[in-house]
Amino acid sequence: MIPRYSRPEMVKIWEPETRFQIWFEIEAHATDALADLEVVPKEAAKAIWEKGGFDVARIDEIEAEVKHDVIAFLTSVAEHVGEPARFMHQGMTSSDVLDTCLAVQLARASDILIADLDKLLEAIKRRAYEHKMTPTIGRSHGIHAEPVTFGLKLAQAYAEFARNRERLIAARAEIATCAISGAVGTFANIDPRVEAYVAEKMGLTVEPVSTQVIPRDRHAMFFAVLGVIASSVERLATEVRHLQRTEVLEAEEYFSPGQKGSSAMPHKRNPVLTENLTGLARLVRGYVTPALENVALWHERDISHSSVERMIGPDATVTLDFALARLTGVIDKLLVYPARMQKNLDRMGGLVHSQRVLLALTQAGISREDSYRIVQRNAMKVWESDGQLSLLELLKADPQVTAAISAAELEEKFDLDYHLKHVDTIFARVFG
Repeated sequence: MIPRYSRPEMVKIWEPETRFQIWFEIEAHATDALADLEVVPKEAAKAIWEKGGFDVARIDEIEAEVKHDVIAFLTSVAEHVGEPARFMHQGMTSSDVLDTCLAVQLARASDILIADLDKLLEAIKRRAYEHKMTPTIGRSHGIHAEPVTFGLKLAQAYAEFARNRERLIAARAEIATCAISGAVGTFANIDPRVEAYVAEKMGLTVEPVSTQVIPRDRHAMFFAVLGVIASSVERLATEVRHLQRTEVLEAEEYFSPGQKGSSAMPHKRNPVLTENLTGLARLVRGYVTPALENVALWHERDISHSSVERMIGPDATVTLDFALARLTGVIDKLLVYPARMQKNLDRMGGLVHSQRVLLALTQAGISREDSYRIVQRNAMKVWESDGQLSLLELLKADPQVTAAISAAELEEKFDLDYHLKHVDTIFARVFG
């Protein structure tokens, strides 16, 4: 995590103070449950809540000696609580604290990311309706294909991020499990009712079977979902980058007063935000493979996953939080140029209507192979003229075409509105 790509609310989840506070709450709730089961004195459980505290610097000092973070934490708390602290951590193991804490942190991070997605979806929807019927060229392989609308481009993005929201909700539910099951997960020294109590208090569900650690397939799925969301961020960012190219210039990032695009060339207006998003997406996806490799642990547990999660937990969530917020800002302020879109639509002399002519010829009784050959023969003349020739005029002068289709019928095949007749249907599917 570096400040340049971090936002305070998400960063706070991963700060030592927050982590140790969650540890304390897990330990204190567990002691409450043990007191209810008459395993430890109720006075001790009460004292832990009343006197309990910790000092981050002191924990670091102790850990430097004992080389164990949970023991260092418990020692620091004991210095505040006094004699009743001996009843803390009864029958528990370090993983009970660490894994349950990570579940809480990832659940809280998920809530922020879901809120981020809600804001992004709101921005995309608003701009989609704004440009619902703004015609533009659809491209395949980067080449002009057939007309679409800019609103449809954004509707596709909305549908994709709506799916991502559902995926994240499911991933949050899968990751938010609690394990207070003791060494090798058998509950030999702690009652399963303690786990259920802590889970309820911490907003988690009970892990059905833990092996001293929560199974890491849950974490792998969670980080995989973050990777998918990052890929969707990059997809939309890449579209903006392409549309901002000088040769295209159908849309571009907002360029604020006083902003500079280049240290050498004063004319430059570069897509720096979306380029940045492309890079951030690569980082988030990079955390998926380590999460997948964490699934295979030795026997009931090892700690090969631990160092990985200490890195990817904060980095993936903080980076994606920042990226989603940045993308929302890009879409919210995106400069859109309908006139340039129309100019590009007209750029290739009507080639974008070639399929309608092809189909009309087949309907008129000409074989598909011959129809394709006739239309392509004329289309290539327009292509090679760089759009200076008109496909419609060439077709009107082609006797094989005019023998099958009248001039009036041909002109109808070049009607732009024909391609937009189902926009309302698509919008209803996406937005309801």
